[in-house]
Amino acid sequence: MARYLSTVLAAASVCSARDIVFPPVSGIQHPLGGDYKAFEYEQEDISTAIYNGLMTYSNLPYVHCLANTTIESSEVEKYDIAILGAPFDTGVTARPGARFGPQGIRQGSRRISPEFSWNVYTGKNAFTQGLKAVDCGDAPLTVLDNTIALRQLDKAHRVVSSRKSSNATYSVPRIITLGGDHTTTLSALRSTYDHWGPVSVIHFDSHLDTWDPSVLGGGLSHYAGVNHGTFLHLAHEEGLLLNSSIHAGIRAPVSNPKYDLRNDKACGFHIIRARDIDRQGTQGVIEQLQKRTQGTKVYISVDIDVLDPAYAPATGTAEVGGWTTRELLTILDGLSGIEVIGADVVEVAPIYDNPGETTVLAAAEVVHSLVQLMADMPVKALHD
Repeated sequence: MARYLSTVLAAASVCSARDIVFPPVSGIQHPLGGDYKAFEYEQEDISTAIYNGLMTYSNLPYVHCLANTTIESSEVEKYDIAILGAPFDTGVTARPGARFGPQGIRQGSRRISPEFSWNVYTGKNAFTQGLKAVDCGDAPLTVLDNTIALRQLDKAHRVVSSRKSSNATYSVPRIITLGGDHTTTLSALRSTYDHWGPVSVIHFDSHLDTWDPSVLGGGLSHYAGVNHGTFLHLAHEEGLLLNSSIHAGIRAPVSNPKYDLRNDKACGFHIIRARDIDRQGTQGVIEQLQKRTQGTKVYISVDIDVLDPAYAPATGTAEVGGWTTRELLTILDGLSGIEVIGADVVEVAPIYDNPGETTVLAAAEVVHSLVQLMADMPVKALHD
């Protein structure tokens, strides 16, 4: 019996040590001829595998841009375009959940990679046009105090935008923020003002977001008045905006048609409504956006609820009758050549998405278009 067991064990050890050689696959010839081995680990390069390592936007390199908040004494890898998450959603008036938006957008970008991003419409690859894009991770924000959280986000923007750029011709990196609710755009605009001065804002949204804090916030407190529907009013008050700003995709109701629209105009905005695209087409919308912002530095803010809920259900304040994903991407791509100094995609709340990840896939592709706009037109800061 003992002799039998030893024979079995010896046979098992021999079997387990065998190399497994797969036969040639029908229709596929090994480039070097001979036997076809499915796995040749010694020769395989696994460094470019998509599903590996930390999840970053479009599998970009991760750089700990906030490694040391003392900028002068801190050296990090240089970059030109920084992806920065802003996990904040306590400035919403409807459904929360956008604090998980940054990771949701990154998840929606899993299929994108710098080596596999040539656009079939333009023939361009935003990641190979001379500007280095990286993912800086998320800004560390408290969820218990909005005032403190926005100060933290202000500081994160200052630090990330004050790093040395990779391209020696342009000293200031540009930031694309992954929201987070729309309140986070206020911090981004404060940062761009420091480097470029007042800017025109192209604001893709179903809502105006220029409401007076006394209207949306009820005048209860300064704290209550800083929210995702008032941040553009506050940006105007702080002198961050030019009077050449414009909304695109507006369709949500207002509380007082005379006051709200008059106040919106006073904040420097013109309005393109969602249904205007039925008459003008995407080219008409593109031409209006270009004409309105001509000769100015531009910040693009995309609230994902500019899309119809059929295309982006995962958002806090969904409004029916919006644009399709294809229409939005066509409009964004048509803006190539404008001087985009900052951008964001906000109000993505993944908990409301469907199993097909409709919203996060759309948001990830919108970010891709924003990277392309920045790659197409590098911009010098005021002090360059």
